[in-house]
Amino acid sequence: MRQPARRVIVSADDFGLSVAVNEGIERAHREGVLSSASLMVAGAAAADAVRRAHRLPGLRVGLHLVVIEGPAVLPPAAIPDLVDARGWFPSDQLRLGVDYFFRPTVRRQLAAEIEAQFAAFAATGLTLDHADAHKHMHLHPTVGGLLVRIGARHGLRAVRVPAEPPAVMAACGVVQGVGARALHAWSRLLRRQIRRAGMVANDHVFGLAWSGAMTEARVLALLAHLPAGVSELYFHPAAGRDATLEALMPDYRHQEELAALLSPRVRLALHEAAVPATYGELG
Repeated sequence: MRQPARRVIVSADDFGLSVAVNEGIERAHREGVLSSASLMVAGAAAADAVRRAHRLPGLRVGLHLVVIEGPAVLPPAAIPDLVDARGWFPSDQLRLGVDYFFRPTVRRQLAAEIEAQFAAFAATGLTLDHADAHKHMHLHPTVGGLLVRIGARHGLRAVRVPAEPPAVMAACGVVQGVGARALHAWSRLLRRQIRRAGMVANDHVFGLAWSGAMTEARVLALLAHLPAGVSELYFHPAAGRDATLEALMPDYRHQEELAALLSPRVRLALHEAAVPATYGELG
């Protein structure tokens, strides 16, 4: 069957991080254009997120793998080289990247934690729609390889590739430098890992350059320049500010992102630009 030229997945990260985030995601799905969410299984509000997801059969939920700047599932004693005494991964991306690649003990603990996060997702009773990683850490070849290999044992069939096309962003007024272009090229390694495992992925992603600031005006600009293929637009909506968001994402415009997802103008532009989709429909 011939596929439509443009399909778009509208998703939200950090489901389970806080009640304000969960409420924003529920509203964005019930009243807006949100079709998917990625669950932080060890988040402080994960149980609340799971209850909401079971009330929303149309919301497709995936695993938001946390291996940086967030809580682990396993206790600190089981993964002492990964987390601090309270069970949190550090925020130092460079140090983590080196440890994950070069230290066998760390890699074994990392594999155990990724297994535990997939098992925790399975225990929710939700269908696993896809997987991605907090701060896109699955772009790291060790993390990406473990996510794909362990995820396959848990029925994983789709993975987000954080590949934001520089040409499209330039058309939207964002001139991307060497770093952004290098990241786009680097994402091909993750795409190869996914394809070798027989899984599917999106062609493009949007939300990197404007992370935490996917406002109505910016979303409308993106939809006007949407490329052919499957694009994922990912957001960080929340119904309000709370202590967790102030501590971790003080500059993010969560409520403005929720407003964009609820916008009638965005809904109209989305349906004019592409066919709405979910990861589960790609396989």
